[in-house]
Amino acid sequence: MLDKTDWAHLIPHAGAMVLLDAVLACDATHIHALSEAHLRADHPLRRDGRIHAVHLCEVGAQAMAVHGALLARDRGETAPRPGLLVALRDVVLHVDTLDGIADALDVHAECLLADAGGAQYAFRVEHRGRILAAGRAAVIHPSGGSA
Repeated sequence: MLDKTDWAHLIPHAGAMVLLDAVLACDATHIHALSEAHLRADHPLRRDGRIHAVHLCEVGAQAMAVHGALLARDRGETAPRPGLLVALRDVVLHVDTLDGIADALDVHAECLLADAGGAQYAFRVEHRGRILAAGRAAVIHPSGGSA
């Protein structure tokens, strides 16, 4: 298990906007992370006391960012590559809000394709084995660094 302090500096998010809390498993194509951000009063995407399920796409995208950053670190890259989320596809939300979810979320992402220009991932966010949101996301690396 990797705590947030081990990888948070590798992604562009900071402070309360870091929505993942730990990485439970990571290999060349998959990451399994844990998020308890929805339980915190300072969740930056909370509006009128609620967090809409569409924000689970950001949680999935952060798992992608952490996965890419950990792989880059393993390759010896010292600076994280900038990435831009450019597309979400086939997103299915199985809940409207995160109301009533009182414990951690499991966040899974699988790299489907990656090269110097970007990556495509499938992601899903679960609570106690129930899928809350799933979809695919694409990121580009405008600087074109190594994959």
